[in-house]
Amino acid sequence: MKLARLIECVPNCSEGRDKQVVEAIADAVRAVPGVTLMDYSSDESHNRSVFTIVGSPEQVGEAAFQFAKAAVERIDMTKHTGEHPRMGAVDVIPFTPVKDVPMEECVELSKAVGKRIWEELKMPVTLYEESASAPHRRNLAAVRKGQFEGMPEKLKDPQWHPDFGNAEIHPTAGIVAVGARVPLVAFNINLSTSDVEIANKIAKTIRESSGGMRHVKAIGVLLEDRNVAQVSINMVNYEKTPIYRVFETVRFEAKRYGVEIVGSEIIGLLPMNALINAAEYYLKLEGFDGENQVMEKHLL
Repeated sequence: MKLARLIECVPNCSEGRDKQVVEAIADAVRAVPGVTLMDYSSDESHNRSVFTIVGSPEQVGEAAFQFAKAAVERIDMTKHTGEHPRMGAVDVIPFTPVKDVPMEECVELSKAVGKRIWEELKMPVTLYEESASAPHRRNLAAVRKGQFEGMPEKLKDPQWHPDFGNAEIHPTAGIVAVGARVPLVAFNINLSTSDVEIANKIAKTIRESSGGMRHVKAIGVLLEDRNVAQVSINMVNYEKTPIYRVFETVRFEAKRYGVEIVGSEIIGLLPMNALINAAEYYLKLEGFDGENQVMEKHLL
């Protein structure tokens, strides 16, 4: 039996506190035949929710659009506050190849979905990562810089005109980044302090844009509900910069400030190998064969 061609989409919306809104968006995805909503989680401090959708390219493209439509209809960015950077009600829509789908097809799908979002929802779209129309648009942090409040002024610059739509944000939904990329690991590390400046300094040390580790993006945030400072990390290539290396560097840097790591969390799903790599490192496994000695690899 030939298995289906699969891609993953991990859209983020700027709502993590109103459970009814989050569930309504989840229901919009579930209503699309043939897709699987594998996971979704919300963070009240970030005021953001992350969804993981898997299916065929055609099905996932439809689900991504319905996700965007539900978010645009329900989220008012003029009233939004949260620790995580954001520029739109649906803030980012990335497509990732999973099985028998080339990256080029994900790029084309991102462009088709982006075009539809503008034409039907009147929300402007900037393409990023592998779909970017210019090198300076690849990095999501650069695309999002200025956030919702600063975006009207930013879009006046021809370098930042949307790929789809006018150089004006949707009045309540803002603007969205749509693209194709390799699997990303969203990994947060919590510290034994409420001093967010310590988290910011550590984030600056580890992120690539500040001269830190390649393929790492990071910011410091305060989890107000727990009064804990967090280093919030996106790892855009876990094979070249593995989780354990980031974790140990944060631990090392935290000690400079008399701070310990009190916990970490994975947001959404991640590839099995990302955790296998960490197990190999911490268990000091000798001669371990991750492809042949992991039971689930054989079952899958």
